[in-house]
Amino acid sequence: MRFSRTTGDEPLRLVVIGGGAAGLSLANWLVGHGCEGRRAGAWLDLVVVETPEGRLRPPPRTWCFWDDGPGEYDEAIAAQWSRLRITGPDGNAVEVEPAPLRYRMLRSTAFEELVRGRLSAHPEARILRATVHRVQTRPDGRPGARVVATDPAGRPLTLDARYVFDSRPPVRPPLARTTLLQHFRGWFVHTARPRFDPGTAHLMDFRLPQPDRGLAFGYVLPLAPDRALVEYTQFSRRPMTTAEYEHALHDYAHRILGLGAFTVEDVEQGVIPMTDARFPRRAGPTHVRIGAAGGATRPATGYTFSAIQRQSRAIASALSRPLAPHRNAPAPAPHRRRSLAMDAVLLRALDTGRIDGPRFFTDLFRRTPAVQVLRFLDGRSTPAEELRIGLRCPVGPMLRCAAELPLLPRRALPGTGPEAAPDAFEENR
Repeated sequence: MRFSRTTGDEPLRLVVIGGGAAGLSLANWLVGHGCEGRRAGAWLDLVVVETPEGRLRPPPRTWCFWDDGPGEYDEAIAAQWSRLRITGPDGNAVEVEPAPLRYRMLRSTAFEELVRGRLSAHPEARILRATVHRVQTRPDGRPGARVVATDPAGRPLTLDARYVFDSRPPVRPPLARTTLLQHFRGWFVHTARPRFDPGTAHLMDFRLPQPDRGLAFGYVLPLAPDRALVEYTQFSRRPMTTAEYEHALHDYAHRILGLGAFTVEDVEQGVIPMTDARFPRRAGPTHVRIGAAGGATRPATGYTFSAIQRQSRAIASALSRPLAPHRNAPAPAPHRRRSLAMDAVLLRALDTGRIDGPRFFTDLFRRTPAVQVLRFLDGRSTPAEELRIGLRCPVGPMLRCAAELPLLPRRALPGTGPEAAPDAFEENR
């Protein structure tokens, strides 16, 4: 795959806004798979604009995903699991081995270090620290866009590019019929005695008090026999206070998991919008929103990282083909329409309380081959697999939700606003 010239001898200048999962993933695919060596790199001029250190930079985060072979970020993988456990409210567990798929954990710090190293080794790529204020059309009338920013010292800065790929949250979040929040707090714990099976990820543990609508579950990712990420997660309309998360985590770790004595070595907390809102990917002919800001978050699960990789590969592939003058920037959809339609129905069913969330997810893994379930959750299932999964769902409540969705008004989605950092909507799953 090689980049082609745009017009004359000009390089293909790209600006990627945001140094989180979306921005760095796209940059990684552009330099690693969109060009080969210095000769091809001569036609690529890539600038990644990262937020300067300060309150707008997000804290370290954890991303998890499934894959079935050597991956793009293997050097940075923190842990992986070949077995999954789902425990119902009654304590009965379902254990599955979804070979060849593995569940993998990637910490944002290791991911960023890996990709930044690749960018620094590429002759036509660079990272710039700046605060972006707006993206506008170029005043000289040439095709492309202008990024207006300030550097860390407050000095004005402008970047003209053929295409701009932007991971910042939208100023006005799109309207939605249903919005739930996946909100969580997790402890990285070190126990006094071995308590964990490093080969098994506890994906959902429903032995917890449940909210009136939505669901709550524990989430345990072992890193060693005496170390793990232990999280409390809720799908509901509103987040909890830190004190409430701490109480729930303490109860889960001691009463349910029986961890005994342990120390908390690190903490993570986050909120992921799970919504059927339509996130517009194109902010202009040459200005495209990527990542969660462009709709990469899977509405019914919150998973984002795999969709970001699909979107990034598609953009790099599109840019490697010959470009016609004035052609719009590629803006591939991160999810298929039928996946979004099914997610909208499930969100409505959970939000209205028409289905029992813990029972739904437990039965899904109990009644369906694990590989099919994981492909469905990841947005890679076939229509036949989706039909088999649909027939194992509570058909009556699902049909009722599907019938009423077209009649529901779309309302404002709670968002972080224009002051949010790039990639602020990105998930920790």
